[in-house]
Amino acid sequence: MENKPEVDMKPEEGKPTERNILGEIYDICEMLGLVTICVMLLFAFAARLNIVDGHSMDMTLADGEYLVVSDLLYTPERGDIVVIHDKTAYPYSEPIVKRVIATEGQTVDIDFTTWTLTVDGEVVEEPYRYLDPSRYLEADYDFPITVPEGEIFVLGDNRHNSADSRQSEIGTVDERCVVGKAYARIFPFNRLEIFKNPYEE
Repeated sequence: MENKPEVDMKPEEGKPTERNILGEIYDICEMLGLVTICVMLLFAFAARLNIVDGHSMDMTLADGEYLVVSDLLYTPERGDIVVIHDKTAYPYSEPIVKRVIATEGQTVDIDFTTWTLTVDGEVVEEPYRYLDPSRYLEADYDFPITVPEGEIFVLGDNRHNSADSRQSEIGTVDERCVVGKAYARIFPFNRLEIFKNPYEE
């Protein structure tokens, strides 16, 4: 009787087995699940999404863009992009996005013929601002203005198409109406950006 050669049933070295592949898939799913939970917790307790509505922040932000906003341990500072919402203070049903120009105790002055903005007597450089020199800037407040305690002075980057602290319908904004600081733009994907305060070194 002939002896049949033994068949080596061991998997080839370096070749993944079905068990290994399933294990890797499980690990990936587990990791994605943890990431999803972390993101959900982040947006539940620390951050939220806000959609830009309008053109008051052109050219910095565009209508329909998605922002990550948070008020966790946040105190408004000049240069921050913030989301504001207070239905009782002005006739807007949706949150609005503006830039902080001055905080409590600071004095704001605007020269509407030269488009010069000063805070506490110092000219503010505004690399983010959009102006059309052929058009006149308007306001229904008399300047200079000293920002009251617990409030902020805000402007839209697109100065010719923004209702902001220059108008009495909004005026200086109570800090309690600040939903949070906009930290990043996450949509559209080709405009992903983490925002930096232009006045921070």
